[in-house]
Amino acid sequence: MAYQSSLTDEEWKIIEPLLPEILPPKKQTRRSNWSKREILDGIFYQLKNGCNWQDLPKDLPPYSTVYWHYQQWRSAGAIEKLMNILHGQVQEQVKKKPNGRG
Repeated sequence: MAYQSSLTDEEWKIIEPLLPEILPPKKQTRRSNWSKREILDGIFYQLKNGCNWQDLPKDLPPYSTVYWHYQQWRSAGAIEKLMNILHGQVQEQVKKKPNGRG
């Protein structure tokens, strides 16, 4: 189920190629049941709605999985790196437009 906070396909096409360079390496003991997109959707849902992690909808990954990834990625600075990269991309797009307008 999609939520207002869920990534669109277009947004995912922008974010997905950035993840390998910014996410910390994870010791993979077994294959994850959840994609990075699903985990990000869980993180964005919690951040947008301000709910307790335990109150994430049941069609998103388990809250413990989402929270664990959020903590790992935040501690490694991955979320800040992602925001900086995306901000830089927007700045470049604005510079390319005449007079900074669309």
